[in-house]
Amino acid sequence: MYESFWQLKQKPFENGTAPDFYYPGESHQAALLKLRYAIENRRGGALLTGVPGSGKTLVTHLLRQSLADEFSPLVHLVFPQMSCAELLCYLADELDGSNTSCSAPGVPASIRRIEQFLARNAHEGRHAVVVVDEAHLIGDSQTFEAMRLLLNFESDGQPELTLLMVGQTGILPTLERMPQVEERLGVKCLIRPFTEQETGDYVSHRLQVAGATKPIFQPEAMPMLYTLTHGIARQINRLCDLALLIGFAEEQETITAGHLEAVCQELVAVVPE
Repeated sequence: MYESFWQLKQKPFENGTAPDFYYPGESHQAALLKLRYAIENRRGGALLTGVPGSGKTLVTHLLRQSLADEFSPLVHLVFPQMSCAELLCYLADELDGSNTSCSAPGVPASIRRIEQFLARNAHEGRHAVVVVDEAHLIGDSQTFEAMRLLLNFESDGQPELTLLMVGQTGILPTLERMPQVEERLGVKCLIRPFTEQETGDYVSHRLQVAGATKPIFQPEAMPMLYTLTHGIARQINRLCDLALLIGFAEEQETITAGHLEAVCQELVAVVPE
């Protein structure tokens, strides 16, 4: 809607996993490096955590793109709130490529299928990866224990799969209460919000990728943006997108700190009277 007014080729602050819009913040780059190390060196478990909107999904997507073909199959579990039996059955289906899911999942049968597939996969020179998204939603300790036991399947003294748990920081105290799981995590990564400097660089990067040829946000707007969003990428995207929309509607020449604060109060921090 507002792209032509700001002389942009596309919207710069869409939430998504488009790699061109990825800004290599220090915390995000460190997480990518650590996770690649864990998988490429066939470590059993890894953890990626951070506050909501900090960029965990994008990091996971970029990690997947960066892996060589030998690290397959990669199973991405996006709804982990299953019983232990259901989760093991789902993983067995996804790993061995079954087209029909278990109508009556049984733990021994699923484990046997997973064990046989992982052994065959390792014999063929591949290493499986299982990504458990929204892992902080898992409330059943038996589910955590089942995932831990999957790491016992080994070839030549190395795990036959890497289990990557991705979740909000609420998962940390849960893992502290389960040392038998926590100690199997060879790598743990925390994505931190952007610093004030990174917030400004992030906005500049996304505007440049979107085709901006002139300054749109005033330099003095960046400290205000950081204050209002706490450096969290999703909040930055939302506020900047709304600011560009209102700026277009009001035919502003640039976005100032005052504009950002007004938009935040009117459209983001909405409270009932």
